[in-house]
Amino acid sequence: MSFLAELGHHFLPEVILAIGVMLLILIGAFRGEKGFSLVDEIATGVLGLAILAIVLSSKQADVAVFDGAYIDDAFSRFVKALTLIGAMASILLSVDWLQRNGLEKFEYPVLVLLSTLGMMLLISADNLIALYLGLELMSLALYVMAAFARDDGRASEAGLKYFVLGALSSGMMLYGSSLLYGFSGTVSFAGIAQAVTEHPPIGVIFGLVFVLAGLAFKMSAAPFHMWTPDVYEGAPTPVTAFFASAAKMAAVAITVRVVITAFPAITTQWRQIIVFLAIASTLLGSFAAIGQNSIKRLMAYSSIGHMGFALIGLAAGTEAGVRGVAVYLAIYLVMTLGSFAAILAMRVNGRNVENISDLAGLSRTNGLMAFFLAMLMFSLAGIPPLAGFFAKYYVLLAAVDAGLYPLAVVGVLASAVAAFYYLRVVKVMYFDEPAPGFDRSPFAVRAILAASTIAMLGFWLYPAPVMNAATAAAKSLF
Repeated sequence: MSFLAELGHHFLPEVILAIGVMLLILIGAFRGEKGFSLVDEIATGVLGLAILAIVLSSKQADVAVFDGAYIDDAFSRFVKALTLIGAMASILLSVDWLQRNGLEKFEYPVLVLLSTLGMMLLISADNLIALYLGLELMSLALYVMAAFARDDGRASEAGLKYFVLGALSSGMMLYGSSLLYGFSGTVSFAGIAQAVTEHPPIGVIFGLVFVLAGLAFKMSAAPFHMWTPDVYEGAPTPVTAFFASAAKMAAVAITVRVVITAFPAITTQWRQIIVFLAIASTLLGSFAAIGQNSIKRLMAYSSIGHMGFALIGLAAGTEAGVRGVAVYLAIYLVMTLGSFAAILAMRVNGRNVENISDLAGLSRTNGLMAFFLAMLMFSLAGIPPLAGFFAKYYVLLAAVDAGLYPLAVVGVLASAVAAFYYLRVVKVMYFDEPAPGFDRSPFAVRAILAASTIAMLGFWLYPAPVMNAATAAAKSLF
């Protein structure tokens, strides 16, 4: 197949995003700050077009292109669709917030698209060089976005902290990649899988540890989570929503691809690392969130805990485990977008508020929003029959089937502890004396909050689309 044919058949969503970015930069350059609304609307359309391209290509065969650097398979298409949905929702959530805070600059949607393009390259990376290029394209845009409100000291601190620690993690991943190349003689995942046997040299293990440490930073898995609470709290709230949704999809996806496709012969070795990350993340996410008063910091620790649950499925190292991870990502994305829509709706007299106490008595001042947020909190806690319960069920079931009983027990106990702080939010909304009511939120925020809640409530009635897509995605890796 020619280069242009490969671009058209297997690289079309990325081409759409790349052309969209160049078009938006030109529009922004000619129209200046007046072009924000137009650039924002076109960016949303570009993301919608990329989703359509993925849907139309869903029946294509799995193919590796560009000399094996890039793979177009069911797994990549599934996660890319989630990533694009997360990016589109993040843009829709950001419009009103940016305008109210005087940050309506055309660079914002351009940065979202650039970062999303990096995520898509990362998800389809099939060798170490493509992995690094995708990771850096994603990260460089995220560094700028974290400090987008540059006159806000907290945002500047968040951007600087994320940049410094992100550079450190990139260095660790590069060092690990160089070790893997040195001991295997290739950068491709398929080549590494052929070169690494059941008894690999110690250098391969060191390389694997460093690569996984770099990826764990991007997932904000403990003990590489230290940036997460401060960056989530300091960065503008729409940016935090983007961090918590789309960026997580890409980081978990490439971690799954690396360990499953490049190291099938040493499952026992990488499983030990994944089990450690999973236990550390679920426990830290459960206990550290208990004392938080800021709902953004609570969501930061919540995300750490949820990444731990996703890793429980990966630790199984089986097709069922990867399917569990895929289902978990889909449900986590919807729960996170709904929760951040609720946080963006927390505004009193034109001022954004972020403390859990600001939700006091919400059931009496805004009963519908209180109901939606309560359902999302129940789902995050994993209470049946909401979707969050099934997300945890599938990863824990995969761990039990793989004989990882202690890991499953830790997951169940951590989930029980985490339920405390989710239910505390519900208690504040329904049983505390009312705080000042919130301003009326924009339509996009209300629509995403309502749609997320309905999806969480209705998943158990019709789970087939997500389950079928996740099953096909998992099969493509085995």
